[in-house]
Amino acid sequence: MDQTQAIWIKDPLSILADGAERGVVVRGGRIVELVGKGREPATAHAAIYDASAHVVLPGLINTHHHFYQTLTRALPAAMDRELFPWLQALYPVWARLTPESLHLGVTVAMSELLLSGCTTTTDHHYVFPGGLEDAVDIEVTAAKRLGLRVLLTRGSMNLSQKDGGLPPDSVVQDEDTILADCERVVAKHHQRGEDAMVQIALAPCSPFSVTTSLMSATAALADKLDVRLHTHLAETEDENKFCEQMYGCRPLDYLEQCGWLNARTWLAHGIFFKPDEMKRLGKAKTSISHCACSNQILASGCCPVCEMEEAGVSIGLGVDGSASNDGSNLMQEVRAAFLLQRARYGVTKVSHKDALRWATKGSAACVGRPELGEIAVGKAADLALFKLDELRFSGHGDPLAALVLCGAHRADRVMVGGNWVVMDGAIPGLDVSDLIRRHSAAARTMHAG
Repeated sequence: MDQTQAIWIKDPLSILADGAERGVVVRGGRIVELVGKGREPATAHAAIYDASAHVVLPGLINTHHHFYQTLTRALPAAMDRELFPWLQALYPVWARLTPESLHLGVTVAMSELLLSGCTTTTDHHYVFPGGLEDAVDIEVTAAKRLGLRVLLTRGSMNLSQKDGGLPPDSVVQDEDTILADCERVVAKHHQRGEDAMVQIALAPCSPFSVTTSLMSATAALADKLDVRLHTHLAETEDENKFCEQMYGCRPLDYLEQCGWLNARTWLAHGIFFKPDEMKRLGKAKTSISHCACSNQILASGCCPVCEMEEAGVSIGLGVDGSASNDGSNLMQEVRAAFLLQRARYGVTKVSHKDALRWATKGSAACVGRPELGEIAVGKAADLALFKLDELRFSGHGDPLAALVLCGAHRADRVMVGGNWVVMDGAIPGLDVSDLIRRHSAAARTMHAG
């Protein structure tokens, strides 16, 4: 697409932006103009895209995922289990990952995200069985092919069962190997600046699967390389008990002792924080990825988002792994988060706009990308356009509210950096039927062992 050509996304049915009733003008990968009610663009010679049938959102941002887990959705051996036994059932299956199956799993996850209106996604890949040392490189290749903006984390586990951890030896690596590869993938793939399409963060998996030495060394390395930090924290009461028994303190205290409590860090889940801990998170500018579907399926609990935000903590949304959500649809996650938090806090505390804000501006804060997540002049031209022409929307009043309340799940058009990457509800050049066939075959092979 010619990035010098301005495009006026004209007269949307609705748009999540103030002063843009007649749409937005994008050029060079940026939003260059908001066109208010009764106005014409000041930008000359802009091509027109008729958005009169579309609701326009900032591109949604997914802040927590495990792409490879699309290969183990609804696996009988892991069903109806809480987090720790769920993980123990799945580790041996994940140990069978190959470069080929990972590429298929990643492609499925990214495609599903794109089609749901997601323009930027993170991934937390922490399983590195023998032969899968280039996992992050495989993910980068798939992201570039699809045109999705990514913050890929080089995850890690080095505390196996023999050392008191949860994972088996087959899926862990030693600390030196992990840190060396962290440096390698950052040097090779991490882009800086507001136009970055591929970024890398460092992400030891959890307090129950990595050593204190690795946690501290990773924080020091992230500081040296100036990249972000990510891990799971305060997801279950079992984790609290583990930290108290293993380290003599609660998870957040442990995190702080390891040098992680800072603005570089965003955490997945954040369910079991006390009020004073939330204030510490807010003061440190550490943010939280709320994973509503996963938390419900694993019965982990509910992230206290309102108290978190009142304490100054930025809240983003994450679909989490497809093995605990069993989907990679971020628009559906918006609705799930809205319903879960509305049930918790009531109608006056949580609106559909709050849920959309978590998936856009809130998520942008999690990934450290203030140029994303908002339709405003100077921001990235990352947009998701939804039609309301399905039965589920018939009879709606407010188009923007209808996306959340009526359950939108598929975008009609998606733009990343000024480029259309989804058109007419499809990803150009992607043979979805063939992808499903090959992905399903790879999954069956993994399941069978």
